[in-house]
Amino acid sequence: MVVGAARVELHVHGSRSLKEKRGVVRSITQRVRNRFNVSVAEVGGQDTWQRAVLGLATTAGESGQARARLEKAIDFIEDLHLAEVIGQEVEIL
Repeated sequence: MVVGAARVELHVHGSRSLKEKRGVVRSITQRVRNRFNVSVAEVGGQDTWQRAVLGLATTAGESGQARARLEKAIDFIEDLHLAEVIGQEVEIL
């Protein structure tokens, strides 16, 4: 069994409050969970209006499968255009 983890930094343009940012982050996390069956949580930037850090985790039988799933999820987040991806890291354990 292989565990894959990713860290994605987001910039939420146009957010004027924590409530607006959390709405965008909630939408992104729900869509990613439903589409890719990965665990997603906001792990940083909770006190800022326009910055969020998401943590993604998945398990797979092979490292290539885990990496591909996480990279597809990150590409999906970018394609949503709800927030700009300003940084990302993928690690396979």
